[in-house]
Amino acid sequence: MADSSGLTCAGRASLADSSIFGSTVTEASKENLLNGPTLYVEEEMPQVETRVVLVQEAGKQEELIKALKEIKVPFVKMESVEEYESLDSPEFENVFIVMDFQDPVFTELYKTDCRVIGPPVVLNCAQKGEPLPFSCRPLYCTSMMNLVLCFTGFRKKEELVRLVTLVHHMGGVIRKDFNSKVTHLVANCTQGEKFRIAVSLGTPIMKPEWIYKAWERRNEQDFCASADDFRNEFKVPPFQDCILSFLGFSDEEKTNMEEMTEMQGGSYLQVGDERCTHLIVEENTVKELPFEPSKKLYVVKQEWFWGSIQMDARAGETMYLYEKANTPELKKSVSLLSLSTPNSNRKRRRLKETLAQLSRETDLSPFPPQTPKSCTKSSKNSTPVPSKQSARWQVAKELYQTESNYVNILATIIQLFQVPLEEEGQRGGPILAPEEIKTIFGSIPDIFDVHTKIKDDLEGLIVNWDESKSIGDIFLKYSKDLVKTYPPFVNFFEMSKETIIKCEKQKPRFHAFLKINQAKPECGRQSLVELLIRPVQRLPSVALLLNDLKKHTAEENPDKSTLEKAIGSLKEVMTHINEDKRKTEAQKQIFDVVYEVDGCPANLLSSHRSLIQRVETISLGEHPCDRGEQVTLFLFNDCLEIARKRHKVIGTFRSPHGQTRPPASLKHIHLMPLSQIKKVLDIRETEDCHNAFALLVRPPTEQANVLLSFQMTSEELPKENWLKMLCRHVANTICKADAENLIYTADPETFEVNTKDMDSTLSRASRAIKKTSKRVTRAFSFSKTPRRVLRRALMTSQSSVEGRSPLSSDKHVMSRMSSTSSLAGIPSPSLVTLPSFFERRSHTLSRSTTHLI
Repeated sequence: MADSSGLTCAGRASLADSSIFGSTVTEASKENLLNGPTLYVEEEMPQVETRVVLVQEAGKQEELIKALKEIKVPFVKMESVEEYESLDSPEFENVFIVMDFQDPVFTELYKTDCRVIGPPVVLNCAQKGEPLPFSCRPLYCTSMMNLVLCFTGFRKKEELVRLVTLVHHMGGVIRKDFNSKVTHLVANCTQGEKFRIAVSLGTPIMKPEWIYKAWERRNEQDFCASADDFRNEFKVPPFQDCILSFLGFSDEEKTNMEEMTEMQGGSYLQVGDERCTHLIVEENTVKELPFEPSKKLYVVKQEWFWGSIQMDARAGETMYLYEKANTPELKKSVSLLSLSTPNSNRKRRRLKETLAQLSRETDLSPFPPQTPKSCTKSSKNSTPVPSKQSARWQVAKELYQTESNYVNILATIIQLFQVPLEEEGQRGGPILAPEEIKTIFGSIPDIFDVHTKIKDDLEGLIVNWDESKSIGDIFLKYSKDLVKTYPPFVNFFEMSKETIIKCEKQKPRFHAFLKINQAKPECGRQSLVELLIRPVQRLPSVALLLNDLKKHTAEENPDKSTLEKAIGSLKEVMTHINEDKRKTEAQKQIFDVVYEVDGCPANLLSSHRSLIQRVETISLGEHPCDRGEQVTLFLFNDCLEIARKRHKVIGTFRSPHGQTRPPASLKHIHLMPLSQIKKVLDIRETEDCHNAFALLVRPPTEQANVLLSFQMTSEELPKENWLKMLCRHVANTICKADAENLIYTADPETFEVNTKDMDSTLSRASRAIKKTSKRVTRAFSFSKTPRRVLRRALMTSQSSVEGRSPLSSDKHVMSRMSSTSSLAGIPSPSLVTLPSFFERRSHTLSRSTTHLI
């Protein structure tokens, strides 16, 4: 018998759901609603009251009884199943509370279709002040309430039944087919249509352990299985069931990717192992696979790897399959740079055509990918550009091109990095916190707005060009905006850089996000830090261009004074920004270069210029000096100083009084802005050509390109690293992101470059004789027509013998001849020692050759 004294009448409670009524009652009520007035239906409907039955141990829980009183639900206690029939009454809807759903009494109640709930349900309702929820299935807790689950990849029916039962006990709903209402996919594998749909929709994909662990915490009153902290512990990692291998990456990159693979639930093996499921290929370096892949092996680009980490789920492989690069443009450029013919005239003609082709490509390359309409269509008011462009127009054009490229880079930073990071509803949750995004990007949007206006004004000026148009007014117009927008970013750039580095180390999804975007063509394979440094470099670059523009502006041009004011305003902005950030070490390096190079231009000294690299080379052509000359290249962030080794001649310059530095060992040849370098040619290694490269240069006052070729003699710096470094800073100067497009690989025969005779003893001696003969020729070159002078001197001496007095002019000639004779009589150290040196070197060479024989 039930304990009737336990029945409380403190109040009557009904269930939250109207379905507490039986199906018979419901059908009867529907029939009455159709056949009679509502008043009579309500009088005829039987009143059913909800009553809780505390089974066995549940009746001893004081906390549970207190909770039932709070929600005003009557209850009785039941010690055994035999008492069940005595509790059956049409006046009550019994709800049984069982402490353990593994208990036999629960099984008996479940077989008889009784409504069974667990103690956490009652406690939760009492805490929230809500009525007991209705559930046709046993409900132990509500930790999965409102969750809709779907299962995939389970082959054992017993395991699936167990998981489904536990989900129902925790209030979850199961769907056989995956649809948009499914909140979680429970996956036992990373294959199948359901898995792919879940990835595309961004639905969390969970391990089966998620359900088991949630059931273990079923008695925790405030526990929710969908909480982020708990759910993230059991999400299926992107590389579960994947065995990866990596091809074409550097050792550092490969190690990093292998570590990320293990962190994301996968494993890795060496390339070619048959157990591998995926081969990740660096598509920019790998042209052909070293083996024929099997049909089961996915050969994908690295974007699949980083995209999976960013999405926090295994991405679909079909979108990222590796394809061999074999474009028509590549074939055309290779064939263009591999022309060869035995005829020298034809070789020169084809060399000229090759340089012209590169020149045409170069002229187009500085313009942005999306050329403004005003630049493609000639307007009615536009002035046609003259065939022979002025130097002022050339500099103005370069200013517009660099400004347009700079605006494109700022747009890339905003659209490719900032906007995706700020988007709501990101798959897998936010990648970065809002304060981190603000620290990284700062006032970049404001800088972008200002320079977009400057670019538009410059564009209108270039299209409707006139020498009297004022460029200085444009920068004076926006000087206040520049002062307002630049300091907040530049002064906190180091903090922005540190935030990127810290977040990249601590947050794998952000690291993957950066890797994906860095591989996109818009970035030119540059990192976010490298792109964000452009605003730091832009204003000094503009100031230098405006200064160059002022040099090519006539004095009577009204823009002359305006440019001076514009340059002054930019200097004020830069002084305001960098007053506490002067780089003393960089300045010291520049001073060292100035002292070492005789005749070095004073304008090399700049507070915004820094020395990047010094390279020792040998000239291989006629420019910038004679073939075989030792040339030193000083690469700065915006220019290239070219100096040759000074010749040891009589009367070398002595150090000034008190000067502790040694005499200058180099002679200045040319200070070249990096913007003049249009192409960098990587000369292929052959038997006759080693460690050679060339620069295709276009001076602003010249109509044709000039080829400068060199051989590197620096052993500590590989040629590949040097060329990449040079291209990077050239791209920075002209504000282009794709630095790799500046470098070409060429055959030495195409550009008539060889290093075959650079290291031989005879060639070095012959070059020394050639230099000496040039100096001797210059020393004795008193007249442009020495033969005529000698003829006149001979005639004068003949007339003197005949008794005639020489004229005054003849006297002057005689004095010059006597001085020439006296000079000729003095033995020159160079003339004496150099041939003897050559004879000794030749004798030594012949002896060593005889010894070898």
